[in-house]
Amino acid sequence: MNVDLTAAKWFKSSRSHGGGECVEAAHLSKGCVGVRDSKLGNASPILVFDGAAWDSFTAAVRAGAFDRTASGQQSVCSARASSVAESL
Repeated sequence: MNVDLTAAKWFKSSRSHGGGECVEAAHLSKGCVGVRDSKLGNASPILVFDGAAWDSFTAAVRAGAFDRTASGQQSVCSARASSVAESL
């Protein structure tokens, strides 16, 4: 999938607390969403999802699909994914 990233406006969730474990997201052309590691900024690899895939992911986050680890604790990834999904 070729998507122009030059105009991407990257953002972190308002729930991000600057702990260095965050991702950034950007709305891209063709209805796509880009995700990158905030620690690496412009040097980060970028994952690009089409709109349907991103919608499925954010719906799963909101439904709690990633809420608990095997030990019953909320994972850091789950918390970060939830905050990014709520920002979009």
